[in-house]
Amino acid sequence: MTETVSIVIGSESDLDLANKCADALDSLSISNSIQVLSAHRTPGLLETHVRECESGGTKVFVAMAGLAAHLAGAVASKTVLPVIGVPGDGGPLSGMDALLSTVQMPKGIPVATVAIGSAGATNAAYLAAQILGVESEEVRNSLLKVREDGVEAIKESNKKLSDS
Repeated sequence: MTETVSIVIGSESDLDLANKCADALDSLSISNSIQVLSAHRTPGLLETHVRECESGGTKVFVAMAGLAAHLAGAVASKTVLPVIGVPGDGGPLSGMDALLSTVQMPKGIPVATVAIGSAGATNAAYLAAQILGVESEEVRNSLLKVREDGVEAIKESNKKLSDS
């Protein structure tokens, strides 16, 4: 069976970002998988992966790539399922080129784009969960718990500050 969220990375150098996304999805009990597939070096394999995911039950794709790669756009061109792009933070432009190539999509081929790097990788997981939460009360409740835990962490930080 295909996983609910397919995380696709352009190269192994993006694996740390993919793992951050997978960890957040795992914490919400959302099944996921990671595949290395390049928009430019393995376009045939990428298309096969997207088709297999669609027929296997994948609901959301997360595509991560650095430099001026077009991985999220390449995935979005092959599916009408939601695609979330995470710009990698490497290279001489520290991810700005990846951001622009991910966010600047032509009309009719949307890619939801999150922040560059680690924060984006985690937020991609939460955005995928929000998409899945449209049809799953269990996922919505898990997300609410994450938000509540965040509030409690802030309260605890303020308590420590006032106690010192």
